Amino acid sequence: MTRILVVDDEPQILRALRINLRAHRYDVEVADSGTAALRAAASHPPDLVVLDLGLPDLDGVEVIQGLRGWTSAPIIVLSGRVGSHDKVAALDAGADDYVTKPFGVDELLARIRAVTRRLAAIPGEPGAPPAAATHRIGPHTVDLADHVVTRDDGTEVKLTPTQWAMLELLLRHPGKLVSQRQLLHDVWGPEYHNETNYLRQYMAQLRRKLEDDPARPRHLITEPGMGYRYRP
Repeated sequence: MTRILVVDDEPQILRALRINLRAHRYDVEVADSGTAALRAAASHPPDLVVLDLGLPDLDGVEVIQGLRGWTSAPIIVLSGRVGSHDKVAALDAGADDYVTKPFGVDELLARIRAVTRRLAAIPGEPGAPPAAATHRIGPHTVDLADHVVTRDDGTEVKLTPTQWAMLELLLRHPGKLVSQRQLLHDVWGPEYHNETNYLRQYMAQLRRKLEDDPARPRHLITEPGMGYRYRP
């Protein structure tokens, strides 16, 4: 059973989400502050986090950063902040999706299902490299079978499930253009076909983690207006 940690300082939202998520067979824990959320996540690591940005003690972005220090569990931000700056800050900190209040429970459930799918490896297609294939990106080796990225000095680079899904899709089509539409459909789901800003944010994150010079990438290439490609 998928374990979800819901973090919000509004009691009625916590109660409604706890009832609805449990009705859909999720194991739910709730927290009403950033400190309580970090404590709960450390004592009982969740499979997924639903997180409000406007908490009474810590900003939600700080909570994301705290979680990302040790876990790659997907994080869905749930917030009344509608500005693009807040969305970018949350995605840059390591969030996997962003739902704006007021929201419908059906929408949130759809987002949970979509982000949960990213935990599984994207299936290979005919002609794709075998699952055990490894790839080089700058000073890094990417092992698709074990979902591990290591630097040449032996240290591991942590990727979130969404970062992994996007990177894996590109690596399984070396040298080929992967369109924006295909990336959004396969990584986020068909309802995300207009969210091209997600692609820009996550590609920037991958380049910062993997490229020698993120401003002049050699392997993770943007094809303006079309999509992205992995150049071996």
